[in-house]
Amino acid sequence: MQKQFALTVQQLSAKPSRRIINQVLKDDNSPLASFVGQDRAREALDFGLGIEAKGYNLYVMGEQATGRFTLVKDYISRHVAKRKTPDDWCYINNFDEEREPFLLRLAPGESKHLNKDVSSLLDEILDTFPAAFDNPGYQRRKAAISREFDRRYQTAIDQVEKIAQSKKVALYEDNGAISFSPIVKGEPITDAEFAKLSDDQRQHFYSLINDLETHLAEALIELPQWKRQSSEKLRQLKQETVEQGIRPLLKELEHKYAGDLGVLKFLRQLKPHLIDTVVEELAQDSKDDKQEDYDKRTLLEETYLPNVLVAHELAAGAPVVYEPNPTHQNLFGRIEYSNLSGAVFTNYRMIRPGALHRANGGYLLLDMDKVIQQPYVWESLKLVLKSSELKMDLPQHDVGMVNSIMLSPQQMPVNVKVVLLGSRELYYSLQDYDEEFYELFRVLVDFDHEIPLTNDHLRDFVSRIKGHIQQVGLPPIEPKAMYRLVEYSLRLAEHQQSLSARFADVLELLNEAMFFASQQFSQELKLQHLEQALEAKTRRSGRVSQALLDDIKQGQILITTEGVAVGKVNGLTVLEVGDSVFGTPARISSTVYAGANGVVDIEREVELGQSIHSKGVMLLNGYLGYKYAQEFPLTLSANIALEQSYGHIDGDSASLGELVALISALTGVPVSQSLAITGSINQYGQVQSVGGVNEKIEGFFKVCQHRGLNGEQGVVIPKSNQINLMLDKEVISAVKEGKFHIYAVDTVDEALTLLMGKDAGELNVKGRYPKGSINYLAVKRLYQISTIVNGADEE
Repeated sequence: MQKQFALTVQQLSAKPSRRIINQVLKDDNSPLASFVGQDRAREALDFGLGIEAKGYNLYVMGEQATGRFTLVKDYISRHVAKRKTPDDWCYINNFDEEREPFLLRLAPGESKHLNKDVSSLLDEILDTFPAAFDNPGYQRRKAAISREFDRRYQTAIDQVEKIAQSKKVALYEDNGAISFSPIVKGEPITDAEFAKLSDDQRQHFYSLINDLETHLAEALIELPQWKRQSSEKLRQLKQETVEQGIRPLLKELEHKYAGDLGVLKFLRQLKPHLIDTVVEELAQDSKDDKQEDYDKRTLLEETYLPNVLVAHELAAGAPVVYEPNPTHQNLFGRIEYSNLSGAVFTNYRMIRPGALHRANGGYLLLDMDKVIQQPYVWESLKLVLKSSELKMDLPQHDVGMVNSIMLSPQQMPVNVKVVLLGSRELYYSLQDYDEEFYELFRVLVDFDHEIPLTNDHLRDFVSRIKGHIQQVGLPPIEPKAMYRLVEYSLRLAEHQQSLSARFADVLELLNEAMFFASQQFSQELKLQHLEQALEAKTRRSGRVSQALLDDIKQGQILITTEGVAVGKVNGLTVLEVGDSVFGTPARISSTVYAGANGVVDIEREVELGQSIHSKGVMLLNGYLGYKYAQEFPLTLSANIALEQSYGHIDGDSASLGELVALISALTGVPVSQSLAITGSINQYGQVQSVGGVNEKIEGFFKVCQHRGLNGEQGVVIPKSNQINLMLDKEVISAVKEGKFHIYAVDTVDEALTLLMGKDAGELNVKGRYPKGSINYLAVKRLYQISTIVNGADEE
């Protein structure tokens, strides 16, 4: 009876083509694949990267380690060659309003040339001035201006002096100070002699001196104007001298950049301001002071040197920028500040680019899970994509820099293709809660977590491994080891016809195997090294699974692997602790008695059973009513429990085992304890597939192996799970020797027949089950309970 449900050895794992593996390993001329599978994602990338319309940015959806980043980078690198290199960008000083720097757009590679040319201009200015003011022509004109001022001044003084002498008063001039002294007997007198004069004489001279001072004030009333005129003439002289020195330097630059209107406008705006700066800062007497020269150089650079924001090489192609830490400043740029005399200061030279600046004209890759965690970033990014302009509007007021000087740089036109890499959950959440999301990210690149095991994909897989080995300089791999890697990928996918898209996990195993190969000084990666790596990995993360197995071995956890029992079934569970996933058996027990409480899930009653598990138990009522209670009301009280379970339980994979335990308790027919069972059911008795089937089988196998395989032990799984089998070699070997068995069932009746060793029974034309069959006994017992309970109610 059991043989018809038993799976053959060939059905327990996949058999990938060794011929293709050997062929790819031997062929040194074939191009190495950069990626495996993901045809749907490739098509979406081709479309998203090729279309230039606004709003067609990409959201790359899939699990981590599935090669999303690798494929996107590979495809973008192909499109880069088709797109021209974007322009360079510089910020230059706005001489009219320094808080609003201008943006200068240049051809690729020109920004560095302009920066170098302006730097050379400043060097030549420092070499020219103030030395140019020592020119004899300049000195003559400067002396003439001074003489003209002195002439006017002296003429006015001479006129006052003549009046004074006519009134017997002498005029004195000492260090620009003018004073008067009376003349007595042809000689000016001293203060002591003046004091000896009579009051009338002194009063007479006081009156004369007051009149002379009035004449002096009237004569020199235009002195400030003479000084202003002299200073203005001297300033004009300096400006003319500076302009004569600067004009040929600027003419040379204007001629060089004659075809760039932006640079010409910059040079013309720079000229008058530069002349004024040289006049004010460099028109001093030359000094041999290195510190002063450094300060002057710094002043000129901070005022005139362009701030190169983004520079490209002419043949570089479109930029591809990945920002691993998308903070607001890293993405949109920042404005730095320095401390000047205790105050915070900034200028256009302190503007620093962000990832969006560097990616302008190309592609920007971002981890959406990180973007959404950063304050202001997501809203600011959407604003940039909608307006196609990047404004450095930093949220500094929100971080405490309220009193600092703020710049408002000119906005930069943006043409960038943004590629977000994120999870499925986040994608659907954004679609539900952000109305602008689909408007800006119209292209979904959906990565499968499995890759069909076609010949082409197998070639690409082996070629990708081969390429990784060559890239990191590892020793070659033997065909058997490569075959084992393919098996490992199939096991990760839990599918005989699909490779796992988590290629990073395969590379992780490969790298760990290389460690064991190097320990043995092997010049080739062999199968034994992979097996050692797998064993070591299992041991490193296997403390919890080993502890559970030890508890079963010591009898702490009650699991029976031989004999029969009523109302008890060996169920199978999967536990995931960190990166360790393992299966372990768990006893399912059930009791049935007369009553009307229905099927009670003890796990649910104590709030240990999660929603999906509770749903699976509640389906049992539907199955019992459909199967057995068509002619009388379904009335019973039954309890079901997963014994020695002290944590939360979820999933419906135990529902088949729970039903078998329930029917065993109901009918009194014992269940074989040599078998363990997993599977979910629907209300019509069909057995449905479950997850973790390989780990479940191997978990029960280890328990049986410890106690000794007797040839009767095995596991019952849903038939639809057969394609998911990628069992360990040890399990396959035991099945091959007839010491262990894997059974697959389609219906509950098949599972009952298998575990109870008795025919479940099918309805005959009269709508009755055969006498003595499991279903017959179940109907009979349910009818008895219904009669007892309903009879008691009537009484």
